[in-house]
Amino acid sequence: MVGTPGGRPDDLPSAAVIADRFDRITWRDTYEQSAGLRELAGELGARHDGAADLLTDVFLAAYQVRPKLRAGAEMDPARLVNHEIVAGLLESPGFAGLHRETAGDPYAAAMAVLAQGAALRGMLEGSREARERAERAERARQDAEDAAEASAADEAAGPDGSDGSKASDGSDGSDEGAEPGAAPERDPGAAHRAAEAARDAAAQALAAASPGVRAAARAASARAAEAVREEAALMRAWGVGAGELERMPFERRARLAERLRTGRLAQWAELIGRFRQMAAGERARKVEQAAGELIGVTLGDDLSRVIPSELANLGLPGLRAVFAARYAAGELMLYDSQGEQTTGRGAIIACVDTSHSMYVAGPGGVTREAWSKACALALLDQARRAGRDFVGILFSSADRLRVFRFPAGEPAGIDRTLDFAESFLGGGTSYQAPLTRAGGLLEEEFNDAARTRGDIVLITDDECGVTEEWTRGWNEAKQRLGFRLFGVAVGAPRAAGSGSVLEALCDNLRSIEDLTEVQGAADLFRVI
Repeated sequence: MVGTPGGRPDDLPSAAVIADRFDRITWRDTYEQSAGLRELAGELGARHDGAADLLTDVFLAAYQVRPKLRAGAEMDPARLVNHEIVAGLLESPGFAGLHRETAGDPYAAAMAVLAQGAALRGMLEGSREARERAERAERARQDAEDAAEASAADEAAGPDGSDGSKASDGSDGSDEGAEPGAAPERDPGAAHRAAEAARDAAAQALAAASPGVRAAARAASARAAEAVREEAALMRAWGVGAGELERMPFERRARLAERLRTGRLAQWAELIGRFRQMAAGERARKVEQAAGELIGVTLGDDLSRVIPSELANLGLPGLRAVFAARYAAGELMLYDSQGEQTTGRGAIIACVDTSHSMYVAGPGGVTREAWSKACALALLDQARRAGRDFVGILFSSADRLRVFRFPAGEPAGIDRTLDFAESFLGGGTSYQAPLTRAGGLLEEEFNDAARTRGDIVLITDDECGVTEEWTRGWNEAKQRLGFRLFGVAVGAPRAAGSGSVLEALCDNLRSIEDLTEVQGAADLFRVI
């Protein structure tokens, strides 16, 4: 490389973040997949030289596990503003939180770039003078280098403008008709002084712009961290795991994120997440055939619960035969316990009321629909963990019904789950239509797989009548198939013994008044 008068190499890097070719391949692939990145690059590039380099640097700073900033002296001076911007981002308090979400994740790193788009635009505008002075300084440096080379060539040519050698035709190598001393005037000293002055002016402009750039970078980093965290929390709330996200194509992940942000239940993601966490905690408490809490002494033959005084008889040869006789008769004294045991084996069916009244919000601002859908999604998780089929039935009037089936042996699919959660029918309320369909599905399951003991959860805010004939058929089906019906009355208190239709139909009924809480339904996830 050709050197400057100060020994500076002519071809310096334009990137502020040191990266290997694999990192740059990741950036190129992400850029090609992201319409948002291409649009931002086009917008900034039309007004600011070096915008493409800046976007690359911001992406790599977020994506690399240990981003390393290049020394400013090693960079192209025309890109020192980019260096200042990236340095401000890396040093900002919010960057550590942002980096935890974006490191190693190209999609999240791209999202961080897009979230900082407006701030990057502002920083480039605010540092325009510094960037222009840096570019002038670079041109002055090149002019000084050209002058120095030209001066060196003049000195080598000699006083008469030639190198003192004869041409092959016998001439002296000088141009015929040229006036003596006609070589262009060159003053490398003046060019060098101009380059020094331009460099100093550029340094002063950069120093003046630096505080504003650093402050804007801190704010941008904090906003980007918040945006990335919100999207990550949104994905977690809807049950989309990190492994699934890594396998998901870029554009599909972008479309999913947009749907989650703008969907019908977007503002209730936190409630959905809390419901799922609560249900997971309740599942952890439920162990089938567990001993549970000790409540006394009973008789039986379970040697794992024999009380110490009975075991002491085994130590006396004369009483061993007595112990054996009582064991055979099932009359050993045992610790008695009360445990929470699961009884369901068939499908879990959530019948969710989507009549007009379910759109009403409670005192905390949570709608009855949002609470009901969050509960239903937690029941979907419950079914998946237990290897049971799940069916979501959305209902309102007798002629309005939508059924979403999630077989245990197939992936639930986030798109199908969202379709279930975001559908809303409107209209009035009919119990008979959804419960009849639920009973029919359990009948099909019994005929196909001989499974009984399913669980139906009816979530509603309304009260409606049922016919006597329908009730007889319903009770016969319950007895034949062994399923249970749990009722959840949301938004309206119902006193036990009120004689309501809902209370008469359900084996177990709970009333939910505070829709901001999820613990009111906790027992469902211990017994289903």
